[in-house]
Amino acid sequence: QVQLVESGGGLVQAGGSLRLSCAASGRIFRINSMGWFRQPPGKQRDLVAAITRAGATSYADSVKGRFTISRDNTKNTVYLQMNSLKPEDTAVYYCNAHQYEPMYGREYPYWGQGTQVTVSS
Repeated sequence: QVQLVESGGGLVQAGGSLRLSCAASGRIFRINSMGWFRQPPGKQRDLVAAITRAGATSYADSVKGRFTISRDNTKNTVYLQMNSLKPEDTAVYYCNAHQYEPMYGREYPYWGQGTQVTVSS
């Protein structure tokens, strides 16, 4: 089992910045892709940004140019730098990580507990 713990959420005014962190611990062999998802109230959970172990990144169109995902493989930690925040960025942000699990014979997705980000107008 891999545990993911997010931190860095909070309340910020529109135009402000926040940095989210997510640290993985537990039975870690080799974490492959990591990412951030978000779920606004009453809506589905959607991908915000993802990063491969080699550092290749991808972003949702709505955050391109404003958010930056990065990771430190030595610390099994992924970050999300969020700049120029908008009220529509308000959501619970979830960390996600994939690791091959022999028990399942495939990559298995792990999730954090979520951290609230609220952007006031």
